[in-house]
Amino acid sequence: MTTTADPAHTRFLAIEESGWGRSFTFYQPRNLAFWVYVLLTGSGLLLFADRIGSTYPAYSRAILVTALVFAVYGAIFWWFTHHIDRYARQPVKLLVTAFAWGGFAATWSMAAYANDALISIYGKLFGHAWAQDWGAGLAAPFTEETAKGFGLLLLIALAPRLVRTAFDGFILGAFLGLGFEIIEDIAYGMNAGASRFGAEQVEASLSTVVLRVATGTAGHILYTALFCAGLVYLLGRPAEPRRIGRGLLLLALPMLLHGLWDSMANLSGGSNLAVLGLIVGITVVALLAAVRVFALTVPRERRFLAEILAPEVDAGFVTAEEAAAASGNAKARRAFRRAEPGRAARGRRTYVLEAVFDLADALAAARGARTPRVDFARAEVSRLRDGRPVDEALLPVRL
Repeated sequence: MTTTADPAHTRFLAIEESGWGRSFTFYQPRNLAFWVYVLLTGSGLLLFADRIGSTYPAYSRAILVTALVFAVYGAIFWWFTHHIDRYARQPVKLLVTAFAWGGFAATWSMAAYANDALISIYGKLFGHAWAQDWGAGLAAPFTEETAKGFGLLLLIALAPRLVRTAFDGFILGAFLGLGFEIIEDIAYGMNAGASRFGAEQVEASLSTVVLRVATGTAGHILYTALFCAGLVYLLGRPAEPRRIGRGLLLLALPMLLHGLWDSMANLSGGSNLAVLGLIVGITVVALLAAVRVFALTVPRERRFLAEILAPEVDAGFVTAEEAAAASGNAKARRAFRRAEPGRAARGRRTYVLEAVFDLADALAAARGARTPRVDFARAEVSRLRDGRPVDEALLPVRL
C-alpha cells in the first residue's frame, strides 16, 4: 500500500529546508562572526572615509560625479539581481550586509593589503620587472575572490537558516561582488580625477567611469556569484548536497577569468585588437557561465515554490496553471502571460504571477499558517485574476 504525502506537511518541510520567510538579525553579540564582520567592515569603512576626506577638498567634483554615476549603476544592478531572486527571497538586511562586506571589508581591509603583499613577494621571487608585468593578474584573482568568499562564510555563520542552497550563494555572491565593484570603481574614478593635478578632473574621471561601466558587466558581480555558488557546493548545506568537483570548478573559473582580465595588457602584446578580443571573450565566457550556474541552481528553488503552492492549488486559491507558471522557468511564465490575447490580458496575468509570488512569501513568513497577510495575498490573487478593483476595506489588513 502506498501513501501520498500530505501537501501541507510537504509545504512545511519545504519552508524549513529552504529558510524562506525567515528574518535576519544582524546584531548577534554572542556570535564571533558578528564581531569579525564589524571589525573588518568598520575598519574598511573608516579607511575609505579617510581617503574621501583627505582628497575631497581638491577633487570634490570628480568624487561627486563618480559617486553619482556609480550610485545609478549600482542601483540598476541591485534591482536586476534582486529581481532574479524570485525564490526564497533573501531579506534586504542580509543583502545590505553582503554589499557592505564586499564594498568595505573585502576591498579596503583585506584585498588592498593582500595585493601589495603578494606582488611584493612575487618581486622578491621573480624580479621587480616580472612582478610589475604579471603581479596584478596573479594576485588580485586570489586575494580579492577569497576576500569576498570569506564574506559568504561570515554570512553563513550569521544566517545559517537563510543561506541554504547554491542559489543562495549565487545571489549573495552577486551582492558581495556588487559592493566590491562599486567602491573599487569610485576609487578608480578618484584616482583618475587626481591624475592631472586637479585640472579637468571631471573629464578625466568620466573617461575612467565610462570604461569601468562599459566593461563591468563581466566583473566582480559575476565572478563572485560564481565563486560563492561554488563555495556552497564545496562546503555543502542542509538543502544542498556537497559536489566537490563542481565546487572546485566554480572556484577556479572566476579566478581564471579575473586573472586573464588583469593580464590583458601583457597577453595582448600591445595590440588593441587583441585587447578587444580578450574583453569580448572573457565577457562572453563569464555571462555564459553565470547563465549556466543559474540554470543549475534554480531548480531546487522552483521545487520549494511548487511545494509551498501545492496546498493553495488543492484549496482553490491558486490555479494549477498559475502555480506551474510561477514555479517554472522564464519560458513557462512567458507562455502563461501570452495564453490570452490582448495587451490588457497579458498585463493582468503578469500581475497575477506577481501576486502568486507575494502569496508564497506570505505563506513562508507565516510557516504555512493562516494570517491576515496570507488572507490578503490570497484575496489579491483572486482579485487580479478576475480583474476586480481594489477592495478598500482590505487595505489596512495588508499594512
